[in-house]
Amino acid sequence: MIDLRPVGYVNGLLLAVLGLTMLGPMLADIAAQNGHWPVFLESAVLTLLTGILMALSCQNGVKPKLTLRQTFLLTSSVWIALPFFGALPFILGATGASVTDAVFEAMSGITTTGGTVLNGLDDLPRGILLWRGILQWLGGIGIIVVAMVFLPELKVGGMQVFRSEAFETMGKILPRAAEIASGIAGIYVGMTLACMLAYITAGMEPFDAAVHAMTTIATGGFANSDASFSGYGAGVHYVASVFMFLAALPFVRYVQLAAGQARPLLRDTQVRDFFLTIMASVLLISLSLADYSHGFTETAFRESLFNVISIMSGTGYANADYMGWGPFPVAMFFFLGLIGGCAGSTACSVKIFRYQILFASIAAQIRKIHQPHGVFTPRYDGRPVPVDVLSSVMSFFVVFIVSIGITSVLLSLTGLDFITSVSGAATSIANVGPGLGPIIGPAGNFAPLPDASKWILIMAMFIGRLELLVVLVVVTREFWRS
Repeated sequence: MIDLRPVGYVNGLLLAVLGLTMLGPMLADIAAQNGHWPVFLESAVLTLLTGILMALSCQNGVKPKLTLRQTFLLTSSVWIALPFFGALPFILGATGASVTDAVFEAMSGITTTGGTVLNGLDDLPRGILLWRGILQWLGGIGIIVVAMVFLPELKVGGMQVFRSEAFETMGKILPRAAEIASGIAGIYVGMTLACMLAYITAGMEPFDAAVHAMTTIATGGFANSDASFSGYGAGVHYVASVFMFLAALPFVRYVQLAAGQARPLLRDTQVRDFFLTIMASVLLISLSLADYSHGFTETAFRESLFNVISIMSGTGYANADYMGWGPFPVAMFFFLGLIGGCAGSTACSVKIFRYQILFASIAAQIRKIHQPHGVFTPRYDGRPVPVDVLSSVMSFFVVFIVSIGITSVLLSLTGLDFITSVSGAATSIANVGPGLGPIIGPAGNFAPLPDASKWILIMAMFIGRLELLVVLVVVTREFWRS
């Protein structure tokens, strides 16, 4: 049997931290004098007490190191416990959300997906808006830690290729994982503050700047208005574009940059290909939009830049309804959402490095066909790709595509049309946010969907955020055998 006490202990501590963060929205509501603050006090007390009691009851089972099965279980259980307790303010508060809608909103927040079921965001209490931002901000830094510490050790989806990069090549600068995590946390907080100040400078109100800074750096996409970013001017759009791009780059590179090593960031093939993909996509969509609207303007370039970075980084902001731009941009946005940002960032989806390994493998296979007796090894970043990494990446691609297919079929069984089913499945598993079509597209949200559809999407967001294979391992019978 698996000893669940270490898993329960860590979950308890994280729930206690989540409960403490609820005091921030409570203070915001007290300052706004809207009478909504007791909701967060009740939620904080319930979450904090549950976390403390869980941690105390499991404390006697804590060991210096988790087993592999405990690590898999911990990585999965955290993303179940936190959204369910994070949903309490939505259930008890002024949103009037059902349990289904509250869990959907919390899961979308903590996984930084960004799809919402709430209408009338402009009229909600400040505490609720701040809580949505905090959920995404906590989820963003949690995703970085999982990607840099847990997934490489679990050898999930080819992430083991970054194990040496994070903890060995750092050398004497930051030799231990704990120091790397603290370094990343410092960079994360610093980027959030810088983003907030940039938003204020560009004309955004301080409260909105604080919330949007959290959801921008987390590449989450929750906004304080139903209109997302369409109500802001060009300056805000450019600020958001810059920081969404920066948040989609590997955070360990920022730690190295802060330590005086700029070369790793500048020579990172992930960063290079991510940048080139964005620039090529912006150029193509700008030209398409110029042809569609009979003229190239700064607005066309800015809207293309903003939405390309937003979709590819998995943020999900929108400053225009691109469903009206014609079929080519819509198709581009769908596939850009399936690419994603860099590993070790807050970005989501497949990630650039997996496509690099996939194309390197295809190239090696083509050369092998031309020269059957030759030995051709796929290479990533100048290094040969180990067989286990290659196998893990290929498995991830297969599971990713199959998961989208299965989820699409399940959504169609709940009565959704083809476009909504396919784009809803893709955007949830890839944790992008908006889908396609009039219902869940950039001008809509997920509120009109039936509850059965929402629970399917909740599960899809959960599975997608944990790189698919983590959850599949935990639900197998072999995992639970002693």
